[in-house]
Amino acid sequence: MAEPPRARSPLPRALRRRLPVRVRQNWKLLTTCAAFLAVLTLVLGTERIRPYVTSAGDTSADTVTVDIAGTTDLFDAGVAHSISLTFADADYQRMLETYWKEGEKEYVEADLTVDGTTLPSVGIRLKGNSTLQSLTWKGESRPRGTGAGPAGGMPNGGGRPADAGQRQGGQTGQTGQQGGQQTGQQTGQQGGQTGQQTGQRQAGGGFPGGGMTRTSLKAEEPETLPWLISFDEFVDGRRYQGHREVAVRVAGMGGGSTVLNEALSLSLLDSTGEAAQRYAYSSFTVNDRPTSARLLVEHPDENFADQMGGTGVLYKSLASSSFTDQGDDQTDYTDDFKQITMKGSQDLQPVINLIRWVNSASDEEFDAQLADRVDVDSFARYVALQNLLLNFDDMSGPGKNYYLWYDLETKKFSVISWDHNLTFSGNASQGPHDSGGFGMRGGGQAPGGTQPQDGAQLPEGMQLPEGAQLPEGRQPPGGGATEQEGGEAGPVRMGGMMTGHKLKERFLASDAFKEVYEDAYRELYQQVYASGRATGALDAITGVLKTVDGVDAAAVDSDAERLRTLVQQRTESLKNNEVITRS
Repeated sequence: MAEPPRARSPLPRALRRRLPVRVRQNWKLLTTCAAFLAVLTLVLGTERIRPYVTSAGDTSADTVTVDIAGTTDLFDAGVAHSISLTFADADYQRMLETYWKEGEKEYVEADLTVDGTTLPSVGIRLKGNSTLQSLTWKGESRPRGTGAGPAGGMPNGGGRPADAGQRQGGQTGQTGQQGGQQTGQQTGQQGGQTGQQTGQRQAGGGFPGGGMTRTSLKAEEPETLPWLISFDEFVDGRRYQGHREVAVRVAGMGGGSTVLNEALSLSLLDSTGEAAQRYAYSSFTVNDRPTSARLLVEHPDENFADQMGGTGVLYKSLASSSFTDQGDDQTDYTDDFKQITMKGSQDLQPVINLIRWVNSASDEEFDAQLADRVDVDSFARYVALQNLLLNFDDMSGPGKNYYLWYDLETKKFSVISWDHNLTFSGNASQGPHDSGGFGMRGGGQAPGGTQPQDGAQLPEGMQLPEGAQLPEGRQPPGGGATEQEGGEAGPVRMGGMMTGHKLKERFLASDAFKEVYEDAYRELYQQVYASGRATGALDAITGVLKTVDGVDAAAVDSDAERLRTLVQQRTESLKNNEVITRS
């Protein structure tokens, strides 16, 4: 029986020969798909597709294919760990090229050995925003105005489109008179002083002496850089002891090169029962570079969310976040929050609802209904701890460093602190109702008698302790611009960064929540300082750090002594405060 004739391609024979075999064999399918796309373009070309999730499920779409057990608990803070990374220099140079030109933090494929266990093909990328403003490559800082990344020099800083900044200012101005005027004035004073420092940028866009962290970073020294290590970037579904990622931290203003301030803050948060990331110190070696001692910090992910108890969704605030009402379209909030867990079954709508309510509620509505949306007791403890730990860069700082946890059972939010390398970096005498920052109201001095690093300038309002001097040729800042957006109660622009947070400002300005805040402050002061816990924790952390390969023992002693002095000053300063002594 003869075979039926094959369908012939309408293409000329000469053209058919130039096409790959697979294309010639599947020409019908390809032309059908092309026709379908053309129809979609004609019919829906002017329509905007919105990525809404209609499911109300409480499960995560992530699948774990392998979980490496390792030999030692990665975040056992009582032992010294070891990490080594090996990657191709050509890949590293390409990553730097992309970051320099476009502001994108691409992953480099690397082989990792952690505590003797080898994991091939992990991903590593640069981590941070203001931290990376101090990064140099080939002796030059990254030019401002290049690319669209966080350090790319957007008109309003932080990688946010210019129109978003204008929209934020206008919307904040509409709601700025509702419940936040007093706090807005305080924030304005803080921002006015701090802006003196931030207004004096270096030519490449970095802050004097290394940005807010006061640490100069060189691309030629990868063992000193802030990294995010991803276990599943190149191997889908892989975890290490349940963790998807781990952060390798760098120094902040309050902790010196050893990042003792962040380790101490995380230890104290955990000891008071607050949600906190785990941490540990480790030796850190990159290729054949010198070994250094680095702080590892748990990066909040599904594993972290599982420790929260109950069922909920974890959201990360981005450095470009404004916490302002931007309408109904969820895509307009993608530079404000990133959903971490339950992707595919939940979405950003609960966060959007909170933002819109906080920005539109009257004072009476805010006082009466906040507890329906936010775990007020938990929030009071969060705000109190940020003050006690002198954290300049919390949810209201320029880095907008916090996570939101949305409990699907109670339908309430809790705020989770994150990024503590700027804790213990303010005035030791800051009171429970004072606004903190680099430039403190009423003056102040460098934390714990800190000596500014070479290349650094003191923020306006910050005084050196007796006998201390700025490095030769350095002068205190004498100028710079700040800008208050949205009226007196609006956020403050410090150079190119925004400070302030509407939820925190309205909470602290409300008499309805004064008692719950002060009760939390009093209790936490007793736990953190009066009990001696802060000093004891610092001694324990220092003891472990000194056993890590590559550690600078002299730097540990120096940083620990400064931090110990500040803890003692903080303890004494608050001991007789009326909030603490009130029974």
